[in-house]
Amino acid sequence: MRVALHTRLKPGAEQEYEQAHGEVPRELSEAIRAAGAREWTIWRSGLDLFHVIDCDDYVALLAALEDLPVNVAWQARMDHYLDVPHDYSPDGAAQGLPVVWRLP
Repeated sequence: MRVALHTRLKPGAEQEYEQAHGEVPRELSEAIRAAGAREWTIWRSGLDLFHVIDCDDYVALLAALEDLPVNVAWQARMDHYLDVPHDYSPDGAAQGLPVVWRLP
């Protein structure tokens, strides 16, 4: 399944956010893959971030990562940069962007 998400940065956090993503802990990347993600890409347009995640089951992915110490630390770091932190809980999983159109 593919999931699209939209998050927004705090003004002035663009450079720090991008720098942080050059330093994603290997342990976190491995945990994300082990939880079923095949790909996770983030695009930035100004303060707007667009994520596309290709995974087996997004709710299961979030559940597998929720209490993992390396993920908890990473989310706390990201909360510093995000204007409104994304809810990476099972309830928040329903907040993905709806598909409007797909090339047939």
